[in-house]
Amino acid sequence: MLTVRSSLLEMKSGDRLLDLGCGAGRHVFQALRAGVVVVAADLDDAALKDVAGMAFAMKAEGEIPAGGSASAAVANALNLPFHDGSFDRVIASEILEHINLDERSMAEIWRVLRPGGTLAVSVPRTWPEVVCWALSHEYHSNDGGHLRIYRRSQLLRRLRRAGFQAYATHHAHALHSIFWWLKCLVGVDNDEHPIVRAYHRMLVWDILKGPRPLRLLESGLNPVLGKSIVLYLRKPDE
Repeated sequence: MLTVRSSLLEMKSGDRLLDLGCGAGRHVFQALRAGVVVVAADLDDAALKDVAGMAFAMKAEGEIPAGGSASAAVANALNLPFHDGSFDRVIASEILEHINLDERSMAEIWRVLRPGGTLAVSVPRTWPEVVCWALSHEYHSNDGGHLRIYRRSQLLRRLRRAGFQAYATHHAHALHSIFWWLKCLVGVDNDEHPIVRAYHRMLVWDILKGPRPLRLLESGLNPVLGKSIVLYLRKPDE
C-alpha cells in the first residue's frame, strides 16, 4: 500500500531516489517500475536483503525499464553514508516518529538532497495516533516504537528550520486507522482475534486487488480518517 504519490514528488525516469527507512520496499518497487535509480536504505539488514531479492526478480522479469536500478545500504538516518547532493528525490515514510533526534535526521536529508530536489515525508496523523496511544500503552512503548505524536504545524516548523519549503500535502490510509484502533482494543500482539483477522484479510485483499469501490471509499475517508499525513517539500535552488 503506497503512501507517497510519485507525481507529487515529481519523480521521473532517471532520477536518483533515496528511500530512507524503506522497510519492505513498497516505494522502491514503484520507483523501479518508473525507471528510477533507487537506493533502498534501512537499519534492518534482513529487510534490505528481501528488497534486493525482489528487485533482482523484477529485473529478471523485465519489469524495470532501461535506466532503472536498485542498490541497498544499511544506513542510520542521523549520519547518512552519502555525499552532499547525491539524490534528486528522497522519501522518508513513517520513520521520523521513531527517531529521537528527528531534526538531525532532517538536516542529513537536506545535505544529501540536491538543490531543487524534492522530499516526501509521512508520519502518523495527530488524532488517529492520539486514539491509539489512549487505547494501548503497548502500541507505542515497545523498543523501536513511536517516540512522539506530531502536530502538522510542529512537523512543518521543524522541516522549515532545516531549510525545506512545503508545496503539497494529503492524508492516506484511512482504513488502516480502523485496523490499528481494533488492534489497540484487543491487544496489539493479538493477531488471532477474529475481528482483527477478518479486517486484516480485507486489507490484504485491498492491497492485492485494489477493488475500485474500496479505493473510492478510502479516498473519500482519507481527509477525515487518514492515519498518515504526507508532506511534499523542496530544497530551494542555490
